[in-house]
Amino acid sequence: MAPNFRPPAVPLVTVDPYFSVWSAADRLYDDHTRHWTNKRHSMAGIVWIDGQARAFMGKVGLDENDTSSEPAPLEQTRREVLPLSSRYAFEGEGVSLEVDFTTPLLMDRLEVLSRPASYVTFNVRSTDGKPHHVKLYFDVSAELCVNTPDQKVVWSRRSVRRDIEAMRIGTEEQPVLQRAGDDVRIDWGYLYLVSPPSATVQTQTCIHGYGVRKRFIETGDVPPSDDERMPRAADDDTPVLAAVVDFGRVGDAEKSHYFVLAYDDVKSIEYFGTPLEAYWRRSGMSTDDMLAAAVEQYGRLMEACGAFNRQLAAESAAAGGEKYKDMLSLAYRQAIAAHKLVADENGEILFLSKECFSNGCIGTVDVSYPSIPLFLRYNPELVKGMMRPIFRYANTERWPYDFAPHDVGCYPKANGQVYGENKLEYQMPIEECGNMLIMAAAVSLFGNDAQFAERHWELLSKWANYLAEYGLDPQNQLCTDDFAGHLAHNANLSVKAIIGLGAYSVMCGMLGKAEEKAEYFQMAGRMAKQWEDMAAAGDHYKLTFDGSAETWSMKYNLVWDRLFGLHLFSGSIIENELAHYIARRNRYGTPLDNRNTYTKADWLVWCASFAKTPEQFEQMIAPLWDFLNESPSRVAFSDWYDTVTGKQVGFQNRTVVGGVFIKLLQPVAAKE
Repeated sequence: MAPNFRPPAVPLVTVDPYFSVWSAADRLYDDHTRHWTNKRHSMAGIVWIDGQARAFMGKVGLDENDTSSEPAPLEQTRREVLPLSSRYAFEGEGVSLEVDFTTPLLMDRLEVLSRPASYVTFNVRSTDGKPHHVKLYFDVSAELCVNTPDQKVVWSRRSVRRDIEAMRIGTEEQPVLQRAGDDVRIDWGYLYLVSPPSATVQTQTCIHGYGVRKRFIETGDVPPSDDERMPRAADDDTPVLAAVVDFGRVGDAEKSHYFVLAYDDVKSIEYFGTPLEAYWRRSGMSTDDMLAAAVEQYGRLMEACGAFNRQLAAESAAAGGEKYKDMLSLAYRQAIAAHKLVADENGEILFLSKECFSNGCIGTVDVSYPSIPLFLRYNPELVKGMMRPIFRYANTERWPYDFAPHDVGCYPKANGQVYGENKLEYQMPIEECGNMLIMAAAVSLFGNDAQFAERHWELLSKWANYLAEYGLDPQNQLCTDDFAGHLAHNANLSVKAIIGLGAYSVMCGMLGKAEEKAEYFQMAGRMAKQWEDMAAAGDHYKLTFDGSAETWSMKYNLVWDRLFGLHLFSGSIIENELAHYIARRNRYGTPLDNRNTYTKADWLVWCASFAKTPEQFEQMIAPLWDFLNESPSRVAFSDWYDTVTGKQVGFQNRTVVGGVFIKLLQPVAAKE
């Protein structure tokens, strides 16, 4: 990561849409740590060096207007965001402190990826050649296990295995899977702080009110007994799970200790009326087993995470330059942790997204569609997990339409579509049919196996025929960019329909359906030629077929024409469009279309991938890097922002940032 890159928010603990803690400040000690919704999820870090207390994370007091109790910070000297890790370095009082937040979201190890456990590692050493007595205080607050701070919590501790001590906290009521919505946080299950055994340092754990932070500042110690005044509201002398690490005398040799932060949500998803447990539980693993495994595998997993960090850094820099590497490093954990991984009654993967800060929908098709480049690159099975709930719902009598659904509910309840109250005028017929066909072809091509498509062939064929009848010149309807409102004769949506038919022909070929392949490929080719005539506007192509020549839009759906090896659209169309986008850049990128100055980060990178030269690609994406680096909107990577002001328009922490990985996908020739 470039040393001057300032992410709008840094991922610290990123597991799923509920267990997600960020720092939205330049320095880790400038503000409380927060949930991606920006509600306070306080974690605190204080280091005691030779009797002097220095802060390094969060705020001591919960009154955000009172800074009188805050100790002077240890100066932050470095901040680095890698795909699986965020690292900070601090120096002062003759000591160096490094803090590493790592969540092992390794897509080739789904058991580990689904495990709700994240690591926080502390490394200390002397920098002035003198020994120093160093103690470190770390805590996590009850705010992480409530939706609102007036909810009452209870807590306990136990030994998970010999020498592995765990503290936990959760709501007294435990309303499992009862709350659904967008700007909400989990209020069931239990937050854990686990201290592994260590032969080189001493650790002490306790459960107290947040005032224990002040006690450590004053004395370098904490009371040994737990706070027994429970239950009580999370905002009543906020309970914290706290630990003190006594590193003893620290010299030139580095000393290290880590903790496991975990969240057992008990039940994760309601799936068509049935509560499902997280994927890691599918074989009967208990919470204690999970926590013990997280401790026992720490060394191996940190090595694996380090190797992946290096691999992706090298791959992304080679594909798109240093700024592209920064974007992918910031996007990786967010894209995965906006999902929950579970298994259905047949043991098959379900990978369900939350449409964060949009409407809270679960399993949204046009949120999955832009996210898939990341998952196609590292594990196409997860794309199948996005699609299975849609196929299941579309096969029920509850879905009355001939086109594909938009979603399967409101997170975490996947019981059927809720978008637009299922009224016809709020549906996205061309959008979702095209998305499902393109996604099905993508997993078939990138996985080199069309059996998944064959299992759902009846629905895919129905949706292909819908596009054949209605896709060339879409009538007044929404597309995935629904914030822009209804639009008729949408040229970019027509591209999606044409590519969708091309995708269907690819799957026909892979399944040995030669006649159908030829029929649908030729149909898509004829439609592409018609499209060119209908959308032409001189040096570019219009926003709508009936619009003036001055209108334009980013035709991001064209990206699959080359990735699938279809070549339905001429190369000159793509070249002319890209030149037009570059000519219309603002300070922070090219707008989505001529109607407004806002853009979408995912679509911007898709269009940049049209580039024939590295210089042209970097020219398109550099303004997006500038947005991330300079935006005054301190939120998890927003995909919808203004290209003039750099301010967030809406959306944050969405999985669609997986779309920025599109440049890592190599074209796959259509299979016979």
